[in-house]
Amino acid sequence: MRSHKFAPLGLALWIALIASLSAADPEKSVVQIFTFSQQPDWSAPWRMEGLRRGSGSGFVVKGKRIMTNAHVVSWARQILVRRYQDPRPFLARVAFIGHDCDIALLEVEDERFFAGLDPLELGDLPKVRSTVVTYGYPAGGEQISYTRGVVSRIEIQTYVHIANRSLLAVQTDAAINPGNSGGPVIQDDKVVGVAFMGAQGLENTGFFIPPNIIRHFLKDIEDGRYDGFPSPGVRITPLHNFAYRQYLQLPLNELGARIDGIQAQEESERLLFEDDVLLQAGPYPVGSDGTILYEGNRVHVMAAFHEIQNGESIRLKIWRKGKEVEVALPLYVQKRDIAAGNQYDVLPRYFIHGGLVFTPLSLDYLKTFGRNWSDEVGAEMAYELFYRRHELPNTVRPEPVVLAVVLADPANASFNVKGGVMVDRINGVRIEKLEDVISAFEKVKTGQHLIEFLPKGTFECLDAEAAVQAAPRVLKNYGIPEDRRL
Repeated sequence: MRSHKFAPLGLALWIALIASLSAADPEKSVVQIFTFSQQPDWSAPWRMEGLRRGSGSGFVVKGKRIMTNAHVVSWARQILVRRYQDPRPFLARVAFIGHDCDIALLEVEDERFFAGLDPLELGDLPKVRSTVVTYGYPAGGEQISYTRGVVSRIEIQTYVHIANRSLLAVQTDAAINPGNSGGPVIQDDKVVGVAFMGAQGLENTGFFIPPNIIRHFLKDIEDGRYDGFPSPGVRITPLHNFAYRQYLQLPLNELGARIDGIQAQEESERLLFEDDVLLQAGPYPVGSDGTILYEGNRVHVMAAFHEIQNGESIRLKIWRKGKEVEVALPLYVQKRDIAAGNQYDVLPRYFIHGGLVFTPLSLDYLKTFGRNWSDEVGAEMAYELFYRRHELPNTVRPEPVVLAVVLADPANASFNVKGGVMVDRINGVRIEKLEDVISAFEKVKTGQHLIEFLPKGTFECLDAEAAVQAAPRVLKNYGIPEDRRL
């Protein structure tokens, strides 16, 4: 009788022991990544900066691939990966990369790398106040590190890697240090996030990319290419003013936020109007503060749009002229503001004439002025790159151009402007893109080129024939392979 009484407990312990022994150890599927990278010098766009060595983390996923952060492998010349407690390095390459969501998938050339490694499964969005463990290889050590922490909050955050995109992110008090990037965040033996950034000036604060964003990335690449997260191209602001809500004849509830700006995006301009009130996005009712209840968390309504793939439509409920209407809005990836964020994969465009180096205005170029670049560059540059499209969209230049630097040569010896200024016109032609610079110079064969700059209309002149004669001399003296990259 006594043995019969304790048999169920003994059986339960035995089953639990077998389960624990057979369960995959997450750390065995966590990978150490070493990179050798080289990025362009945006102030001298024909040149590359020095080779840098970096490190990060990743983990094995289904399909014999490694998931990591895009910023770990960006501009990489060589990628090496190493297994858990295995000294051998293996060559890897980027299969897919999403710079807007800071996720990349790697392939390893030698398939023996994956022998005995189980892919980690993707879990669900963790609950606030629940516990997670971050796995990775932070800088300063060769062994895997485990950091336990609590989920602090879930909200839309700007992703530092690209700088001008904001997606859902999870905050935790688990330390996320350089080298941790790309490592899995684990809860109940499943991946609930990818560690990707810390917070400057804050202690014990890190962020990871949630499963919702990871799944969007994985679905996106099913057709063999990565498109990105689409945008509705609108600005949404809170609508708390009770009198204004009455003026709009809105129902007496706290639903609905105002659309107060529409960017130059054809579908949005055709289907939406300023002063429309957004009542619902997909399945999510929109609060008067512009937020939705998303898996138990109050987050900005943009989280609803981020569930949609490029080219798909989202159903919206809109309050317009005193009544509710439904709209099926197609969503597409926004590319008009690419220069206002950090750029990758494509080398910077430039054109050199008479020692004058012209290149498109971009955030990457502005950052060459140093950490405090916003204090160094003129207000006109910042306005042109970040604000004009919102305030005066009809005056936006598709690709504003700057005179980056003047390479000293007899042809430009009398130049007072030495670079770091925006170009307005050349020989009377308004410069909308880099190709306009070339055509404006080519149309004047003799005499003087007149180059006008912003913001004060200052100008310089360049002798047309002397500029042509200077071309081979400038390229030779400064070790420049070509006078242009378009």
